[in-house]
Amino acid sequence: MKYINIANGPQQVSAVIQGCMRMPALSKEKAAEVIRTAFDCGINFFDHATCYGENGAAETRFSEAFPLTGLRREEVYIQSKCGICPERQEFDWTKETILSSVDDSLRRLRVDYLDTLLLHRPDLLFDPAEVAEAFNSLEQAGKVRFFGVSNLMPMQTELLKKYVKQPLIINQVQLSLEQSQLIDQALYMNNKTTDYSLNRDGSALDYCRLHDMTVQAWSPLQIGMFGGTFIDNPDYPALNSALGEIADREGVSKAAVAIAWILRHPAHMQAVIGTMNPEHIRDICAACDVTLSHHDWYALYLASGKFLP
Repeated sequence: MKYINIANGPQQVSAVIQGCMRMPALSKEKAAEVIRTAFDCGINFFDHATCYGENGAAETRFSEAFPLTGLRREEVYIQSKCGICPERQEFDWTKETILSSVDDSLRRLRVDYLDTLLLHRPDLLFDPAEVAEAFNSLEQAGKVRFFGVSNLMPMQTELLKKYVKQPLIINQVQLSLEQSQLIDQALYMNNKTTDYSLNRDGSALDYCRLHDMTVQAWSPLQIGMFGGTFIDNPDYPALNSALGEIADREGVSKAAVAIAWILRHPAHMQAVIGTMNPEHIRDICAACDVTLSHHDWYALYLASGKFLP
């Protein structure tokens, strides 16, 4: 496993994060196998959200399974996110919701604190002073150690930072070979012939690098948001051919190469995987044993359908 130090945050955390969104579908025994397999592969970072499963079912299943793994709380980093309220069809960053969401997560996870809390997609009505009050309360109570955001634009982050005294250490955003808009725009700057030139995120990647925020890439193997994986997908022949060539050379899976492509970026990102298949977890973690060359990285990028202007 490859480990990174998050600026102003936890140290020696795994570059691959085990996402737990799909965990409610498993029995507690199968969930324990997922958690233990991930840990044995070197993953020490587990990602949750209050909206994963009905009434936070992913957090509940994790807590039911964790005692079966033989692991101690101190051996893992647990992150959760709040702000998405599907039952109300709204995003909510009010102080009341942030505080109650954390209390609910702690209760479901059966832990005393979260290592990291991320605000999950922007509430269009958020009051940064109210968020700051919530963060202060959570920090003072020892319920949250570190704070960050998810899917947030740079100027919204700047607005938060004007009021929030805690460092915002993470921005969790979508990135994969197929969904690479986070990095595309810089290449096609000022080019009216392609939509790749559109700045869709306010230069979030450059902002994060300038301000010491670690990027966590969600859905690193997905087509769109929920379109399935591009691995071995017949609609992506060139990409799978390029992935297969490197996979054969390195003795790893195509999925591992796709994750290695993200980890190769000098921003020192983390990749959030969502599989609940222990074999796939082991395959993907082999990404940390792969060092892609500059040429390898560009070959994969171009095979995903991009072009050099």
